[in-house]
Amino acid sequence: MMTGALTVSDTITLTMPERRATPRPEASDRRRFPRPPLWLTLGALAIAIASILLARCHRSSLDVRLAEALQRRPNQSGEMNQVREQLAAMDLSEEELRSELEARAKMVESLENDEFYISIDTEQRKFRLQYGSDIVREADLVIGEPATFRARDGAQWTFAPLRGAFEVTGKETGLAWRVPIWVYLMNGKPPPPARPVIRNGIGTYVILLPNSYIIHSPPSASSPLKGAKPASFMVPESDLRAIWPRVRRGTKVFVF
Repeated sequence: MMTGALTVSDTITLTMPERRATPRPEASDRRRFPRPPLWLTLGALAIAIASILLARCHRSSLDVRLAEALQRRPNQSGEMNQVREQLAAMDLSEEELRSELEARAKMVESLENDEFYISIDTEQRKFRLQYGSDIVREADLVIGEPATFRARDGAQWTFAPLRGAFEVTGKETGLAWRVPIWVYLMNGKPPPPARPVIRNGIGTYVILLPNSYIIHSPPSASSPLKGAKPASFMVPESDLRAIWPRVRRGTKVFVF
């Protein structure tokens, strides 16, 4: 039996509570996710590489097929060739092209409306009275040649090709027409001091368009104008007579 005074170290040992050791992160009992087998990793990598190669091959195949189709189409499609020839043959200024595109766009709008309108196809040389998308009357069209005439006194008359969207400004039947000076210049003759007035000299039926352009029936036999007015449009008299009640001031006219 031991007796005696307690030392300082003994006192600390008796008073301090017992501490439990905390495992360190690098302890051997830490839980970890199991690593996949090597064969599974290599298999997944091989599938990914194969998918990438297959996608590239498929894209290359589509590119080749598209290129072949584009090369074959111009040779096999007569319609596409015809469109290309028409575009190549069109010698339009920027203003004329803008006017033609505007006419086509506005005509598309009229196709959806229940109204009468006139379309003039200068390529097919056709005159049509249409109601929406329906053709009410169709006739052959004569287009006057564009021209410029100059008089000795310096006066000048220019008739440029007409394209675009317009409205009828009026209509005349049985018009008493004073023969203009340019008619004599066109015929290579000097104008007389007193130019005659000829009834139906420019046609029995005359549809007026802006800037002195017209749609007219053939001039009378006594008229010095033989055929269509320059840059205007001549339609058989029977066709203009048939559509006459349907044409009024404000009727839309599309020239393309």
